[in-house]
Amino acid sequence: MVTDTEGSRVREEGWREVSRYPDPSVIVLDERFAKYRIQNAAVERLYTGCRWAEGPVWFGDGRYLLWSDIPNNRILRWDEATGTVSEFRNPSNFANGNTRDWQGRLITCEHGGRRVVRTEYDGSITVILDSYEGKRLNSPNDVVVKRDGSIWFTDPTFGISGYYEGYKAEPELPQYVYRVDAETGKATVVADDVAGPNGLCFSPDERILYVVESRGKPTRKILAYDVSPDGKKLMNKRVFIDAGPGTPDGLRCDVDGNLWCGWGMGSKELDGVLVFAPDGKPIGRIALPERCANLCFGGRFRNRLFMAASRSLYALYVNTQGVTLG
Repeated sequence: MVTDTEGSRVREEGWREVSRYPDPSVIVLDERFAKYRIQNAAVERLYTGCRWAEGPVWFGDGRYLLWSDIPNNRILRWDEATGTVSEFRNPSNFANGNTRDWQGRLITCEHGGRRVVRTEYDGSITVILDSYEGKRLNSPNDVVVKRDGSIWFTDPTFGISGYYEGYKAEPELPQYVYRVDAETGKATVVADDVAGPNGLCFSPDERILYVVESRGKPTRKILAYDVSPDGKKLMNKRVFIDAGPGTPDGLRCDVDGNLWCGWGMGSKELDGVLVFAPDGKPIGRIALPERCANLCFGGRFRNRLFMAASRSLYALYVNTQGVTLG
């Protein structure tokens, strides 16, 4: 038996409290990562009991984190001040990826509704997009908001492939990456050449968009695109990272341009987070007992990494900051 950070008793093989510093789960692969590891900060498990944890997003003004538990059809809330976990939305329409817009509102990808929605200040729901050229979206997966207010999201078929994370249905559209204009609300396809588009994020200067290709062959990849000068199109597609035997999922950039990627493939040697420098070289790893699906930076100074990993939520203080809204 071990004790998690909420003080409850948790019985789960593979998880043990750290007994010494530095935490051996935080691994330096390249000396460039050494400065980001805090010597007396350890990986903490904040909660366990999900079926598939996804889409964490930090609300600094309320000191809480939201994240999705897709198969359980709910969004959970962890409060920093008390360490308690409660249900924020149930049912959630099989919510997956979450982020905030520049007005602080929650933006959510829904598998069940096959749409991207915004939660208004009064709790009401506004549909941002549920169709394109008269056809229903597949199952929006992950979402980011650019500084110009535009909303970018991926739309693979994962949520309509069965009844576990949504409702089984035949796709009506290819698996695109979309941009929704902040002023007009018009949607455009910015990438039509990604096999299973999944997690995505911008570089700190928003000149590059990274997109996970979950169905790439023979291996999964993280792609990089240059953003056009007007900020509305993508160009110069290239493979930024070949994942080999690994499975990248959600990802975020820190202020130095390093890419922090949820990782894993049913192996303790792969499960956790991999960190890549702007040149694409792996520099660090956070080993977790579960595959990490998605992550975000939060806390008062955006220096706490929150990791949604299979059944659990983990956190680690790091010596860097996430990009705003990242």
